[in-house]
Amino acid sequence: MKKLLACILAPLAQTALAMPLTVPQIQTASTQTTRYDCKDNKSVSVQYTNTRNHQSFAALTVDGRKLLFVNVIAGSGAKYVADQYTWWTKGPQANLYDEMAAKDSPPLLADCEARKK
Repeated sequence: MKKLLACILAPLAQTALAMPLTVPQIQTASTQTTRYDCKDNKSVSVQYTNTRNHQSFAALTVDGRKLLFVNVIAGSGAKYVADQYTWWTKGPQANLYDEMAAKDSPPLLADCEARKK
């Protein structure tokens, strides 16, 4: 019985996780996906979303988790935060930081450069 229930519920759980996030009060103005090549042969794909009320978001995967980063004030460039992470871009360059890591720790993704189209 438990196996049958697990077989029935597993696809439902996967479907629920795959559902898109929709917030009717926030309307998308534009989206753009940028691929970055980073130090140590790493790469990341980031989907940027700008809204009609001038908010900006970045969606990327960190340690196997899909996270939605929110734009916050930065001294220069565009800075996005989610959970304990900061995705900071300056022109075509970017770095991913773990704010819980020691102060002298290197970025999780360093020296990332946006691929030319």
